[in-house]
Amino acid sequence: MLRGTNFADVYDPRFQEIFDDDYPGLAGQADQFYKEGTEKLETERWSQLGALTEMSDFTGTVPYPDISQGYDTTATGLEFAQGIQVERRLIEFDQHDVIMDKPKSLADSVALLRKVHRVRPFVNAFSVDTKFYNNTEGVAWCSNSHTTTSGASTAAGFDNLVLTGISATAVSALRLQMIKHRNDQGQEIGIMPDTLYIPSDLEERAYEIVASSGKVDEATNNASFNYGQYKVVGDLMLSTRGSTVDWFMIDSNLIKRWGLIWLDKIKGEFGMVEDFDTLVGKWRVYCLWTQAVRDWRAISGADVS
Repeated sequence: MLRGTNFADVYDPRFQEIFDDDYPGLAGQADQFYKEGTEKLETERWSQLGALTEMSDFTGTVPYPDISQGYDTTATGLEFAQGIQVERRLIEFDQHDVIMDKPKSLADSVALLRKVHRVRPFVNAFSVDTKFYNNTEGVAWCSNSHTTTSGASTAAGFDNLVLTGISATAVSALRLQMIKHRNDQGQEIGIMPDTLYIPSDLEERAYEIVASSGKVDEATNNASFNYGQYKVVGDLMLSTRGSTVDWFMIDSNLIKRWGLIWLDKIKGEFGMVEDFDTLVGKWRVYCLWTQAVRDWRAISGADVS
């Protein structure tokens, strides 16, 4: 609780200024990778239907192959809340008009939490994260152990994990690996990676890789294949909440279609009440949302040790 006994300075007019720790918020770089929606049910569910097998020769009878049931994803909205209490006397004798700005900081708390949760799938991309959702495949988002329900071979095209640090060579190799991702029947599907999502610590290096027309760090003047291929998205939240060396390659169109979804039920509900007997004002904010990762094929990740 904000009590006058704890904030004597706000009573004192001798202070020229008392400033609030109101800092500019970080841009939510991970927002751009989500398909947005509204949570309508307490538990939301998604499923997959597999692809047809490759067409075969006609030998007198049309074949009707089975279509496999894919993996299921379920997500349940989680609740979040925070409050602040202020003594009435502190409001009345505040000489610097800062106390009544403190309840506004609840909105900043909501904005920060949303950014933390938006980057969470990337921070936890190399482990099974069940805070918001469950997927019946049961492996990490970026993994070399992806499976299929169709019985098709997963020997090739089912690996979206590497362990190499970012470099021009590593970017080229990961692109080649990623465009070979396959569907549940083991068929090529045409992934087109166009974005490097990286911690802020790697921005300068990533920029050199995609903006250099010649081979990076080489004496030869060969043209760089990576030149202009990717949008570089650097995220400080990825640095501070995750790793400063892990990085991701993304098909920005398909990640919204197949991969990440964010469902809001209550973005931020604010309320205020004053206790009748103690004259203490209470402000609170309440939120309810969920997110889910539904498929892995639109992303590849580098888990760099």
